[in-house]
Amino acid sequence: MKGVNFGGWFSQIDAIEEKDPAGFPGVDQHVRTFLGPDDFRQVREWGFDHVRLPVDWQYVFDEQIRPKEEILSALESAIEGLHGEGLGVILDLHKCPGHDFHDGTRRDQAFFTDPVHRRDCMRVWAQLAERFGHRHSVMLELLNEPVAPSAAVWNEIKDELVRFVRPLAPKATLVVGSNLWNNASEFAHLTPVDDDNILYSVHLYNPIVFTHQKAPWLDDPIFQASRTYPGTYDLPDDNTGRLPADRGLWDRDRMARHLEGVFEFRRKHSVPVACNEFGVYMGGADAQSRLRWMTDVLELFRENDVGWTYWNYKNLDFGIVSIGESLFQDSPQYANAQRTDRDLLGLLREL
Repeated sequence: MKGVNFGGWFSQIDAIEEKDPAGFPGVDQHVRTFLGPDDFRQVREWGFDHVRLPVDWQYVFDEQIRPKEEILSALESAIEGLHGEGLGVILDLHKCPGHDFHDGTRRDQAFFTDPVHRRDCMRVWAQLAERFGHRHSVMLELLNEPVAPSAAVWNEIKDELVRFVRPLAPKATLVVGSNLWNNASEFAHLTPVDDDNILYSVHLYNPIVFTHQKAPWLDDPIFQASRTYPGTYDLPDDNTGRLPADRGLWDRDRMARHLEGVFEFRRKHSVPVACNEFGVYMGGADAQSRLRWMTDVLELFRENDVGWTYWNYKNLDFGIVSIGESLFQDSPQYANAQRTDRDLLGLLREL
């Protein structure tokens, strides 16, 4: 598996609007125009074999969990178009009632304490699974980047979600991540699901003080320093942030040790694993450090036979392609007619 995320199309549309408020056409028009057949064809021609398609529930359903048929039909057309290009699809519930992975960096998520939110999530999945769960080459990712108060809580809830969705999509591969934003370190506490058609997902943004340096949506001072990779990151011992501190020396060997728990989980339980998100914020690290990090990560994936999905294809601060993001309007990596980071794309295609 080598693919790209289509984040920002049916998910995080508010973030897209923030990047270009004057040019934002409204949600319905955005869904119709942000991506389309030319992008599907481009992804295939670049050599990728699948797309992860994140969906925020509130764009597809109203507060009563009734479908917004125009958006749901557009989602169906997107999946059909991707399949028409020979691309598999991971349909990812990126945000669900009561759970927002980004808000989880600041506060507890009601999804884990209020059963009403979990019932609403299952109502969302009942409709998505009915519409897409029978389709060939569509995997169903039950919840993006869970931020549960403990691994035990997430283990119980993920099993509950699988038990609910499986009868609705008996042949579909279901995708389950580890707790705390799919962190590799949490695989030591993840329990395997009693189901023989599960793909286990890790996300890799470690060390986050490097990959997310200068990211405007993270207000902790530890993210404001300029850092290179490889590098040694001295961080305050009293850091109270929810995100992992990732202190000390980070290089290829440290990255391999960080991922070892994922590989051990795969060996111990004889299950497949993949990395469904990874990348470096384009507005922070210097280009050479960013490419060194990408090289180490991609080589480790290749050496350990781990499939992956890069975050992100277009925009959202990590894009291979950047169009309409004023922050990156003059960035050298996009200074070409295609607005494409060719060095990044070359690594993704090569490794």
